[in-house]
Amino acid sequence: MGTSGRNQVLKQDLTGNSRSDITVSASSSSPTSVYQNGPGLDASKIKEELENVATYLFRTEIGGHVKVYVGRKNMKYTVYIEVSSLPHWAEENGLILSWGIFRSDSSSLMPLSPRGSAPTTRSNTSFLQMSTSKLTVEMEFDLSKAPFYLTFLLCDAGSSKSEIRSHRETDFCVPVGIGSGHPDPLGISFANDRSVNFALFSRNAESVVLCLYDGVADKPSLEIDLDSYINRTGDIWHVLMETVEPFVSYGYRVRGKGERFDASHVLLDPYAKIICNSFFDPLGSNSLSKCLGCLSREPTFDWNGDVCPGIPMEKLMVYRLNVERFTEAKSSQLPTEVAGTFSGLIEKLHHLKSLGVNAVLLEPIFSFDVQRGPYFPSHFFSPMNFKGSTPGDNSSAINAVKEMVKDMHANGIEVLLEVAFTHTCQTMTLHEIDNSSYYLFGKDAKLEATTALNCNNPVVQGMVLNSLQHWVTEFHIDGFCFINAASLLRGPEGEYLSRPPLVEAIAFNPLLSKTKIIADCWDPYDMAPKEVTFPHWKIWAELNVKFCHNVRNFLRGEGLLSDLATRLCGSGDMFLDGRGPAFSFNYFAKNFGLPLVDLVSFSSSKLSSEISWNCGEEGPTKKKLVLERRLKQIRNYLFILYISLGVPVLNMGDECGQSSGGSVSYSDRKSFDWDALKTGFGIQITQFISFLSALRVRRSDLLQRRSFIQVENISWHGSDGAQPVWEDPSSKFLGMLLKAGVDEDGESSFDVSHTWGDLYVACNASKKPETVILPSLAEGMTWFLLIDTALPFPRFFSSDGDPVVEQIAGLVTYQLKSHSCRLKNPLIPVDAMAIWYILPSSSNLSIPQRHASFRAADAEEAEVISVIRGMRAARSVGLEKVFLLTDYIKLVITFELGSDDLS
Repeated sequence: MGTSGRNQVLKQDLTGNSRSDITVSASSSSPTSVYQNGPGLDASKIKEELENVATYLFRTEIGGHVKVYVGRKNMKYTVYIEVSSLPHWAEENGLILSWGIFRSDSSSLMPLSPRGSAPTTRSNTSFLQMSTSKLTVEMEFDLSKAPFYLTFLLCDAGSSKSEIRSHRETDFCVPVGIGSGHPDPLGISFANDRSVNFALFSRNAESVVLCLYDGVADKPSLEIDLDSYINRTGDIWHVLMETVEPFVSYGYRVRGKGERFDASHVLLDPYAKIICNSFFDPLGSNSLSKCLGCLSREPTFDWNGDVCPGIPMEKLMVYRLNVERFTEAKSSQLPTEVAGTFSGLIEKLHHLKSLGVNAVLLEPIFSFDVQRGPYFPSHFFSPMNFKGSTPGDNSSAINAVKEMVKDMHANGIEVLLEVAFTHTCQTMTLHEIDNSSYYLFGKDAKLEATTALNCNNPVVQGMVLNSLQHWVTEFHIDGFCFINAASLLRGPEGEYLSRPPLVEAIAFNPLLSKTKIIADCWDPYDMAPKEVTFPHWKIWAELNVKFCHNVRNFLRGEGLLSDLATRLCGSGDMFLDGRGPAFSFNYFAKNFGLPLVDLVSFSSSKLSSEISWNCGEEGPTKKKLVLERRLKQIRNYLFILYISLGVPVLNMGDECGQSSGGSVSYSDRKSFDWDALKTGFGIQITQFISFLSALRVRRSDLLQRRSFIQVENISWHGSDGAQPVWEDPSSKFLGMLLKAGVDEDGESSFDVSHTWGDLYVACNASKKPETVILPSLAEGMTWFLLIDTALPFPRFFSSDGDPVVEQIAGLVTYQLKSHSCRLKNPLIPVDAMAIWYILPSSSNLSIPQRHASFRAADAEEAEVISVIRGMRAARSVGLEKVFLLTDYIKLVITFELGSDDLS
């Protein structure tokens, strides 16, 4: 070819056939060069005229530089290659460009002819010299050919064996129709110009192939082998697609050394936000090796009007549930398409509200392996589609979760998620993406078998933080409970760290630190909790396993009184370290191990770790005495749970006596039986829980505290009124007096204490009744009994309470039956204060009562106050407090009464 003017345009493929989709031009780049069929090859002009130009700069292995410009012009892709500063011998002999194009495999070039099908060899094109130190060549490709990679070598024209490669001793390679992309964020991200960036972490991969599916075939429609120089930054592989049409889903093939790499598998992006099927799985497993990421944005959702309830930790009352099992049973009477879904949960809000619940703790809803259950996740960024046997396109599940959260918030209920970030199922794609980076290996041989994630590796830490932030920002989740949290403390060799990076990063994250963060040290592999000192930075709360064990021990007649006392007043041994009792999430039963009704029904030797007691006979029975004792014990468990300082956590099904038949296996837990709520047991227990919830709210000054009760405001008693015998294992009675007085802000709680007074709690775990001497009261005060778990329903609890009268001269005593608990409340008698039932104005208002309420539908608040003020018996009336209870308004009022007014 000549070196001046426009060179002949080469339009031949390797077979010699004339073609029009690839054009190669070699030319002098003299400023006076004129192109008859195209633009000049001046670099500055190329950059001005090309659209979306990308520039790539390489060094050669012998010195010198290769600069490549790639862009679009006149509905074609133009590639302009400029070589400069080579050694003189290379310039003197001349250079030849040896090139080819590929997509999925750099070792297998694409045919250049539209009719070609077999892999081809390289084409050769001569460079032209524009100056003593610069050589150029220009290439044009039809848009239909893209995307692909142009791979090339520089060859010495004087020697057929002399090849010049990059400084890495590899071929030069540039993308055409795709961009190099950027490493952040991981996953896919959409730009306003419709381009899509893909980014995947893999430190040990030798190559990564992006696979795109059109939704018709079960094999990739397009595969792009990412170049390790152009498409890799550090350990992150990335590529930018100008458009993803007509493709609907994507995955990756990852090649590398080691048994876990398998390039025949197309893997799900661990950062994919929407999951869809790649093809039908005949085994029906939910393995995400059969799933792909969807090439679409997350569905839009109207969050307008959503407000997080922002409930202080100490005010929480939590209900743990499994989304699918909660409503999937026929007894839920929900349509088939709603039962067992997030939408089904919305339909049962009335049940949660009737229990007084203000927070739900959902078992893990991340995508998981259905063979192992929700505590073995296979993905961290997308919710499980609970309908059907395979994940499917879970766009509908995403919107259903958001709708559920919005409705919960509208009803004053926060949504907390259980999350498992310390391990995965065996089928999670992280194994084949980069097993040694994501998982723990080292001294503990058990770690590999349990697929334990290396949580304190910066890459895994980043993934966990990104996942949590995604659920807060996109789904408005209010908090997280971390399963197997003790493993979050492990280092790369399995050792425990004093300042684990992930735990600390969560505590100081500006978004996550504003949510509820709870550590649950239960291990789903060992099926047992691990007792560790958890670093908290005054942010982390904990599921209190000591509460569970100590309460179980006490109620079966074992353990020390000091252990129970510690749990009743907020577990100071755990939380007197800058936190407070509100950081103790108390429970007696969970969704593994024995449920509540089985704790009092089964205690065989194989269940010794459950610390249960069968109340005299193993398993189901018809003996009245045993059944009565079991019912009393169930009431005792609930009583202690709600009376103790801390956050009560109730487990799904315990309110209606759901049994697992004595099995501790998670798989033996049954779907919620809604018909059981209609039984005598279900009615009385749900009413009791509702009463206890209301009592916690009513006596929040004592039962819902941020800080521990001061020593002067609490006293401990034996049945004789003296100090308990703390360390005597045979001592089974404990009395606790909580004194109303100064609140946590240092102000007098006059309005509450004058209405409700102190609280006296008595617990008797012995086999015989105890005659209890109640603490003495000021003159004119009387003890009122609010709860006695030994009494029959409905008398065993009362909002009003029954007065306890003197039985021994100068002493107020009460007989506390075996295995029972009581709560008493002192009130001023009616000659000093009266609380009335106020009904519509036509009602008779002359009889003193203990409470005042009226239907909001019958009268306005102002009308009731007017009625009160018009009463002849009341010389002065002070309105202390108004409580809103659904369609009722309860007023607590005080009166100054004359000696003859009570008539």
